[in-house]
Amino acid sequence: MASEATRKAWRELGFYCGKSDAAKEWRIVGSVKGLRKFAAEIRSYASNPANDRLSEYTQLGPAMNLEIGTSHQTEITEQWIGGPLADLLRLATFIERSAQDNVVGKCVNLRSNFSPMAPYELILDVRAESFDPASADPTCC
Repeated sequence: MASEATRKAWRELGFYCGKSDAAKEWRIVGSVKGLRKFAAEIRSYASNPANDRLSEYTQLGPAMNLEIGTSHQTEITEQWIGGPLADLLRLATFIERSAQDNVVGKCVNLRSNFSPMAPYELILDVRAESFDPASADPTCC
């Protein structure tokens, strides 16, 4: 039952977000439409003035494993993608521009454009429109 609920949650979200501590990376996997939903989540958070206080955050995914939050500088860590709201809005725009049909089957690394000194990489893994986000979660298999 739990894995069916998890599959449903990934499908409703439209993308999968997973972390590898060994590789020090966050991988966001989805179709162009799904990755644009990821950008919309970031944009929604960053557009809310109530989130302009340090350490505010929201959690993404059925396991609530990725946080988008407010910090004084841009960062990608084992816990979150953080930064000032203006920089998070810039990241959302960059994701929207990066998630295009011509990059299906490729990965786009975002750390150098958002937070070059961050300990973790942020990767968009662009899949075909028929991609099921639940299929990327090893707990759903």
